[in-house]
Amino acid sequence: MDIKNILSKCDHTLLSQKATWEDIKRICDEGMKYHTASVCIPPCFVKRAKEYVGDKLAICTVIGFPNGYNSTAVKVFETEDAIKCGADEIDMVINIGELKAGNYAYVQDEIAKIKGACGDKILKVIIETCLLTDDEKRVCCDLVTNAKADYIKTSTGFSTSGATRHDVEILFNGVGKGVKTKAAGGISGLQDAQDFIDLGASRLGTSRVVKAVMASNVEDGSKY
Repeated sequence: MDIKNILSKCDHTLLSQKATWEDIKRICDEGMKYHTASVCIPPCFVKRAKEYVGDKLAICTVIGFPNGYNSTAVKVFETEDAIKCGADEIDMVINIGELKAGNYAYVQDEIAKIKGACGDKILKVIIETCLLTDDEKRVCCDLVTNAKADYIKTSTGFSTSGATRHDVEILFNGVGKGVKTKAAGGISGLQDAQDFIDLGASRLGTSRVVKAVMASNVEDGSKY
């Protein structure tokens, strides 16, 4: 198991409603120490976090989180504001109700507009797989691909369950060229992380992997 590789794919995440700036600084410190892909944090902390880490770590934040039913205009504004504050990556939640109603044009158009607001920043699209049928997940793969987002992501971690191996397989095999897969929610540790990577996940949204490495007393995560 290559722990350094696993860490490099982790969006080290803290999205608790109780998170304080001291908590955010701590996970930024951990992200820089263990060379994670990013830290994923609430929008209100983006500016301070970017000023704190500079170019040493990517800052990711969430849009329309966790329910996805904000208007498109609100989500676009959130995105523009986050990027102005220094966000390097955006994880947005789709409008799940519109998807379930079969209003696929709405969902795709919203993703495309948010991608437009991102410019050259990375956009990951959270589809909340636990609320969808397999057919709806496959539709989402097409919508995300057509809207030219960078990633499709399983879960917010705030709904009924998180990523499953079955879902990651569907998403990895369903998206078009250039779209990657992110597994998030419920990733319990290093073996879980490795399993999702083996199934095709290029990113992992998790708070537990860094904790697992820290518990192993490995200074930089390079050996295990």
